[in-house]
Amino acid sequence: MTIAEMLNQSLILTLLGMCVVFSFLIVMILCMNLLHIVIHAAKLDKDVTESNADVTTASTTVNAAVDQKTIVAAIATALHEKN
Repeated sequence: MTIAEMLNQSLILTLLGMCVVFSFLIVMILCMNLLHIVIHAAKLDKDVTESNADVTTASTTVNAAVDQKTIVAAIATALHEKN
């Protein structure tokens, strides 16, 4: 087998591999879009109802205030122990 034949075969193999990968990516994108359409049509993309949204917002605000106080207490304790 000459060098020209080997280069020709490697070029064909490279193009074939790139086509396989490209076609797989196209199929994967189509499947993801189809899944998105099915999930949206079945209304499975809604994770929070409106009544739970108000409760979640209120509890998040309370948790943020508690977290803020905890952080301030930890900083104060660290500064007190350092001195």
